[in-house]
Amino acid sequence: MTIAQQTSTKQDILQHLLKQGQATAQELAQALDISPQASRRHLKELGGEGLVKHQSVRSGMGRPQHTYQLTRQGRDHLPSYYSEFAVSFLDALAETGGEEQVSAVLRKQWERKAVEYRKFMGEGSLQERVANLVQLRQQEGYMAEWSPVEAGEAQQKFFLAEHNCAISEVAESYPSVCGQELEMFAAVLPDCTVERTHWLNNGEHRCGYLIEAKSIPKSDL
Repeated sequence: MTIAQQTSTKQDILQHLLKQGQATAQELAQALDISPQASRRHLKELGGEGLVKHQSVRSGMGRPQHTYQLTRQGRDHLPSYYSEFAVSFLDALAETGGEEQVSAVLRKQWERKAVEYRKFMGEGSLQERVANLVQLRQQEGYMAEWSPVEAGEAQQKFFLAEHNCAISEVAESYPSVCGQELEMFAAVLPDCTVERTHWLNNGEHRCGYLIEAKSIPKSDL
């Protein structure tokens, strides 16, 4: 199954839970015409992303069943007209205040988000902070993941991949937002250099970022 198919099935699960209120893995499998194993796998992944929750319900003498429901975050994750509204708002802002005003608003938004990110990411090791950053991006719908990159003993490198862009409509109309997003990553990881290696807006299948710890000058050792 491709990533696009997996994403589509997960969205179907979220939408079904939204309509029905709750469902078991078996009920979801029947409703969506997928195997119970696939249903449970998707539910486990959605649970890991904080989009669904479950409770155990005992029926008769058998083993208790898990009944799944959307979390608040799961409801927010479902498609909406927010992106369409955001683009329309920015278009109106550009007409009245010019492109510079749009850029200033977008920059202010990323600066505020950087403050929120730093609070959540904490002061741990670089790996811990990268993992926390990925968790935040997952919660925002970016389908993010990270992996270490081989480096020297004194050097740390990580690759951050985002297979989905939660603001794709905005990015298509105002690609400068992607540059500001890159600046935000650099701001929340001030001891690193952050380089974009892949870009969905260039027709690639993901956005990718190389995060590398800055080397410490020998004079500072």
